[in-house]
Order: sequence, then C-alpha cells, then structure tokens
Amino acid sequence: AGTPKRQRYVEKDGKCNVQHGNVRETYRYLTDIFTTLVDLKWRFSLLVFILAYAVTWLFFGLIWWFIAYCRGDLDHLEDHAWTPCVNNLNGFVSAFLFSIETETTIGYGHRVITDKCPEGIVLLLLQAILGSMVNAFMVGCMFVKISQPNKRAETLVFSSHAVVSLRDDRLCLMFRVGDLRDSHIVEASIRAKLIKSKQTQEGEFIPLDQTDLSVGFETGDDRLFLVSPLIISHEIDERSPFWDVSRHQLEKDDFEIVVILEGMVEAT
Repeated sequence: AGTPKRQRYVEKDGKCNVQHGNVRETYRYLTDIFTTLVDLKWRFSLLVFILAYAVTWLFFGLIWWFIAYCRGDLDHLEDHAWTPCVNNLNGFVSAFLFSIETETTIGYGHRVITDKCPEGIVLLLLQAILGSMVNAFMVGCMFVKISQPNKRAETLVFSSHAVVSLRDDRLCLMFRVGDLRDSHIVEASIRAKLIKSKQTQEGEFIPLDQTDLSVGFETGDDRLFLVSPLIISHEIDERSPFWDVSRHQLEKDDFEIVVILEGMVEAT
C-alpha cells in the first residue's frame, strides 16, 4: 500500500486549506464591504457588478415614471401645450431609458428634462451623485480584483524538494526560488514558517503552531535580488527548531514549511 497523501496547510499554488466555520458575527463582512467584494469569486463579483447598475437604473426609472404619473404627464401625451417633467416620456420603458441616460451621462436626445419640474431637477442631481459613487465603488473593486497578483505567482518557481546538506561547513536546510519573467520583483523579501503541532509544558495542545525559520533576517540575506534563481538557506544551529531533530525523526514527523515571498511587481 502506498503512503497516504498528507493534507497540506498551504497548497503549492499558495491557497490555504483553511475554512472558517461557525462564524456567527457575519455582519462583520458587511462592515468591510469593499474587501468582501474583492475576495468574492469572479462569477459573484460580475453578478454584483451587473446588479449594482441594473438595480439603480430600475430604481430611478421607477421614480421618474412615478413623477410623470403624479404630475399627469402620461395623461397629456398628445397635448402640445402641456409642459411635462421629461419630454417624450410616455411610459415606464422610456423612464427606464431616461434613467440610464442620466446615470451614464451619455447625453440626452429625444428625452430631456424641462425647467418646469423642480422635483425632477432634485432627482437628477441625486441620481448624478449616486451614479458617480456607484461608478467609483464598482470600478475600484474591479480594478483591485484584476490587479491582484494571483497569476503573477504562477511564474515564481520554487524547487520541488528541500535538502539538508553542509554549506560552508554548516548544516543547512536549502531550497531554490526563481522568477521566470523578465519584469523583476522590486524589494523582494522572503520568510519561512514551520507549521507543526505542539504541546506546551502545561499540557495545552496547539495543532498549528507557527515558528519562524531564519533565512537571513539578521544579515539581510532575506532581501532578494531575484534576477536569477537563488538558493535560500536556513542554518540549523542552536536557535533552529530542527537542532534536536534526528534524520530518522525528521522523516517521520508531521510538519510543513511555508515559504512567503513578498515584493512589488515592477510593471505595476
């Protein structure tokens, strides 16, 4: 029988295998609605994007139609002496189209508001302001979502295996990292975490304890000039969590090393 596959804490593509359950205070997601929308899957983000515009167009279209209905404009469609709130608005469909023209600022043509309708002028100002806010919010969400570096990480390659070997007469844990693109990552820095269960002296069991692995923070070697593949080294000394671990125990222990590479994309 083959060795059962261990479930990873963080997948090779950077996705975390952590699901939040029993979250009772779900309202907290709505207090930061911008980040919530950015974190949504693309199909839900596009649905929210479409609904945000469609609902506001329909809402204000209904109000434009209601104003025309209350003023009696719909009863004087053939009366050329009558001054309506909006010229050539003869039903809900035309009110909906007028709402789209107002919010998208594409310019009035056949339908245009008159100066004899103060309530319409107030509504026009409100829709113009609210439309600008909806545009800024939704376009901002889409821009942030598009510019997320998820796909950029596809061209950052880590070695398939880490090795423990002597380097400059010191025992080190080593792995390689490289960037396939010609556009470089600016101010790149790297960190490493050891994820392992732990039991404290008081008997408390910590299933996912995180311990820092030094990869050159003291000497500045953690700041990378990533124009060619580099070997990242963790020295196994007295401060290392691997100091008291034998080779046999290392092969049997259940742990995971998470490597975090941070930086800014040169093109953006």
